[in-house]
Amino acid sequence: MARSVTRRGFAARVGGAGLLLVTLAGCGRDKKTAQPVPPGSTVLALGDSLTFGTGASAETCYPTVLAGLTGWNVVNAGVPGDTSAQALARLPALLAEHRPKLVIVSIGGNDFLRKLPESDTRAHVHAICKQSLDAGAQVLLVAVPRATVAAALAQMTDHALYAEVSKDLKIPLQREAWGEVLAQPDLRADAVHANARGYAQFARSVQGTAAAVGLLPR
Repeated sequence: MARSVTRRGFAARVGGAGLLLVTLAGCGRDKKTAQPVPPGSTVLALGDSLTFGTGASAETCYPTVLAGLTGWNVVNAGVPGDTSAQALARLPALLAEHRPKLVIVSIGGNDFLRKLPESDTRAHVHAICKQSLDAGAQVLLVAVPRATVAAALAQMTDHALYAEVSKDLKIPLQREAWGEVLAQPDLRADAVHANARGYAQFARSVQGTAAAVGLLPR
């Protein structure tokens, strides 16, 4: 079940010292293509354990931090262990219940870990984004690192399918943010999950991308 997260007091806890560096590193080079999502709007964060916040508390998962940074009402729809197919199956009910203005899609890591067909993962991610758009929401797609030997050595690169879906549907893409977090031992709770500091860094990266593409009002 999705859990709704408000911004209560969290902005004060997220240090601003690293915000500029994280924003510049994480937002990629997408031009402004989106419409502003006002404070108080419902935003659906769809994903797996990284969205749920495994490795940290409910107060320090990325949707909570992002709510504090943006003023959005962020619904945490992360389910640990979910594949892209499972997230796609959950999506219609979530869209109907929450009617979000924005859907942040971060899914696919479990597909890669289980070595599921990459063509299926791409199709599922594409369908998730398309269904969200058809429901009237904007979409911010989050790239997930590919599972490789280099990734096991903390040299992570985004899987190419996310850039392909982003280009095809003309939606903004959050590049490299998970890879940057999971490549740093001090930002991880274990080999595949962030800790509170890692989720805070990821949330700041999403905030930077949202601002860069126009999702955050000036």
